[in-house]
Amino acid sequence: MSKISNVLSLKQAQDEKNLEKLNSEVSKLKHERKKFCEQAAKTLLRALDAKDNYTFGHSMRVAYYSLALGREYGLNEEELYELELSALFHDIGKIGVPDSVLLKPSRLEEDEFLKMKKHPSLSYEILQDFDVFQEVAVYAKHHHERFDGRGYPDNLKGEDIPLFSRIILIADTFDAMTSTRPYRKGLSYDIAFSELLEFSGSQFDPGLVQVFTKAMSKEVLKNEETFHLSIIDGNFAKNAA
Repeated sequence: MSKISNVLSLKQAQDEKNLEKLNSEVSKLKHERKKFCEQAAKTLLRALDAKDNYTFGHSMRVAYYSLALGREYGLNEEELYELELSALFHDIGKIGVPDSVLLKPSRLEEDEFLKMKKHPSLSYEILQDFDVFQEVAVYAKHHHERFDGRGYPDNLKGEDIPLFSRIILIADTFDAMTSTRPYRKGLSYDIAFSELLEFSGSQFDPGLVQVFTKAMSKEVLKNEETFHLSIIDGNFAKNAA
């Protein structure tokens, strides 16, 4: 019996050693994947910054707002990382929008707006060839879908729209409303909150709007002028004026 026990003990020890080695290799692969993701993200975002500095800054703020909502919603760290990547990349397709449209200092005409509306699909086309960005590409593609199904590019409705896309739409719209542009002054947070609530259930997921307003009310109380992200280095101004 003692010989059998010794054999079983040796086998158990070997199994534990093999499992430890496997876990170490999986951890290493995850680290390498994360490192590649961040290098690719920084490269693509540098290209966006060179194309349009405003859109680059807007993408940083959309990531910040998305993360505030995501934390309040209860996403775990892995989900928050994926959400941050998705928010940073949501407008990467604007690299393919003509400068005459993207950089126009006044409101877009109808034909120009149609060209601008192509940017979510362009984001998907840019990202889909990266194996590590397959899901991120989908979230970027659908960040202009409306909760009532009247958005674009695919007229998705309600919870058929990916959760991260619904989050990014709220963050994206909030930044657009509160940012000062050459043709209009940015709205206050309170007015922007009212606008989000007014269009809850039509443009926005009503439950997520409630979570967002709660999250941002907490952020305001921090009285901080800058924020930082985990993927892109540096401190970024919350005020887009």
